[in-house]
Amino acid sequence: MTTAFAAVSLSLAASALHADDYPSKAIDYIIPYNPGGESDVTARFQEKFWSDVTGQDVVISYKPGAGGATAWSQLGGFDADGYTIMNVNFPHAILQPSIKDVGYQTGDVTPVYVFHYTPDAIVVRADSPYQTLQDLINFATENPGALTFGGSGTNSANHLAAVRFGQMADVKVTYVPFGGSAPAMAAVLGGQIGAGMTYTTQGVKAGDQVRVLAIATEERLDIFPDVPTFKELGFDYVAGAYRGVTVPAGTPDDVRNALSVVIAQINDIPEFQAQMQENGYVLVDVPNSEMGAWIAERQADYASGIETLKGN
Repeated sequence: MTTAFAAVSLSLAASALHADDYPSKAIDYIIPYNPGGESDVTARFQEKFWSDVTGQDVVISYKPGAGGATAWSQLGGFDADGYTIMNVNFPHAILQPSIKDVGYQTGDVTPVYVFHYTPDAIVVRADSPYQTLQDLINFATENPGALTFGGSGTNSANHLAAVRFGQMADVKVTYVPFGGSAPAMAAVLGGQIGAGMTYTTQGVKAGDQVRVLAIATEERLDIFPDVPTFKELGFDYVAGAYRGVTVPAGTPDDVRNALSVVIAQINDIPEFQAQMQENGYVLVDVPNSEMGAWIAERQADYASGIETLKGN
């Protein structure tokens, strides 16, 4: 055996041992938002099953600010050993650095798994005159800029969705940003804005107080059997806020792959699936091995919307 071959063999063996041993202690799981939002809710759903899958616990903490940018810009300062992980949200982690300096670049974020998305949904108050999406489009066509869409944040998934809807329907709408999904929905219910560009999860929470006009999924959801998809209505649109788990750059590939397997196993638990689906989430499975191609696809998909946001 040559010296070089022996060195490579020892390196591979050490890597395998590292992966087999992971995780060997509790993991810190940072949420880059305030408690109570979709990122926190889904992490709490995962928390219940983490020890069943790994034998170790996760410790959830919060580092809110700037729509996630505060935490993501600090990601590189943590040890790259797989024991500090962070929730990551797309399109936010693509939009933010594409539009202005937020202290990080998309390439600085190293996701290992994307496990769900909250589909975009257009909602109105239950007593709204808009019975269908076409009613809303007709109003926006006849009254350019008069239709107000409330959503969570600026340069966010909701903001991008409002822009893309305007492009698809060839209408001018006015997007009104709020400090989160909850205050945006409160404005819808209070009649301060005409409609909410929000998520299916918010439609579930609001219940019969709202009418959901359309959802951005491939097929209708069991929780909204009477709500059409955008596709059914003639718009080739499947989108929302995709959430996953990221680690500091430089985390070894074997650890990233091991963490990817853990999240996949949690996604495969029927009880976890039921919790997610009952609350309006749609499960997806994008593992570490496919992450680069998936992010490139998202960047291409968001490109026209990003250009519009830059001009606002």
